[in-house]
Amino acid sequence: MNRTVDVLVVGAGPAGLAAAERLAAAGAGRVEVLERDAAPGGVPRHCARPGFGADARGRALDGPAFARRAVRRALRAGATVRTGVGATGWAGPLTLDVTAPTGLERVRARAVVLATGARERPRSARLVPGTRPDGVLTTGELQRLVARFGTRGERVGRRAVVVGGDPVARGAVRALRAAGVDVVAVVTELVAPAVVFAGVPVLGGSVVTELLGRGRLTGVAVRGGDGRAAVLRCDTVVFTGDWIPEHELVRTAGLPLAPGTRGPVTDAGFRTAEPGVFAVGNLLRGVEPALVAAAEGRSAADSVLERLAGLPWPRAGVPVTTVGPLRWVAPGLLGPGPAPLLLRPERRLVRPVLTVSQDGVVLRRERLGGTLVPWRSVRLGAWWTSGAALPGGPVTVGAEE
Repeated sequence: MNRTVDVLVVGAGPAGLAAAERLAAAGAGRVEVLERDAAPGGVPRHCARPGFGADARGRALDGPAFARRAVRRALRAGATVRTGVGATGWAGPLTLDVTAPTGLERVRARAVVLATGARERPRSARLVPGTRPDGVLTTGELQRLVARFGTRGERVGRRAVVVGGDPVARGAVRALRAAGVDVVAVVTELVAPAVVFAGVPVLGGSVVTELLGRGRLTGVAVRGGDGRAAVLRCDTVVFTGDWIPEHELVRTAGLPLAPGTRGPVTDAGFRTAEPGVFAVGNLLRGVEPALVAAAEGRSAADSVLERLAGLPWPRAGVPVTTVGPLRWVAPGLLGPGPAPLLLRPERRLVRPVLTVSQDGVVLRRERLGGTLVPWRSVRLGAWWTSGAALPGGPVTVGAEE
């Protein structure tokens, strides 16, 4: 089946739904959202905790309520949301091959918005040796199990170890406890964990070196920072954090990837190197909160509307790179005007001096008053890139303690 739409959005998470809502409400024509899962809403569907904003009455929203509201708003605006439908590859510029319950389709659009999100690296990608026993999960898999079985903890496990030390690990501890699972320890490479795990022993500066057991996990081998080894007896281990963008469609399209994030390189308007193709949300760099991803979706919709109105695709901008103890910066390209930057450090930086420069000229240098940490992004206002020249050499962002 060959079909044509005006805007095709791939991914019905916070970013994709927010973009679809804004586009449909603005009269962009037929806006269609594809979601390979059985239900739309993305990761928030499985996060039964506050932290997702508030409703019109000021009441705090949990993840499922946030997801339901995002879907409802997109549908009311006039967007079409299709579930159980996956985009498998490109059949040409702005044309995607799609697998749906009704069969194979080829969908062509005037603009494509990639909002496929991010996933946690599984145990295999973290190179943790051992057999393949049951009971080895990522945070997302744990959340889906808890959402399905609720407090029936025996379906998840009885004794669990959580690997990680950031807020995602704390969410995993909460989910395990909600399912009646005893959390025996948190193992983290961080000497000082990012959050407090009340009532749970924390092994800081430690790593899991092996998974034990056949059939079902029986324990994990742990090595501390001092080199001493130990075995923690458990039937469940949850690997948290260490996110990687779901960039398969980006790679098959041949779009450039940013070395620090492994997400597609975009400009401040979320445009990729392919005219008419946009990328938004956690596909760009791993995980930011749902509210940030949704805001990016709404912002990207403005650039999509410009494309539909016939405005020319901007020429390649100035690359933005990092030096020193910074992991990544976004966007990866700067256009003719100043744009805000989002960045993360490789390690904890206390009151660092940030410098933005181009061709040996310092555009801005300032000491920040707080602390930068690897699990939280910092946003720099557009004035940081004011003065960047197009054309010109790469804009470099550096940090010093």
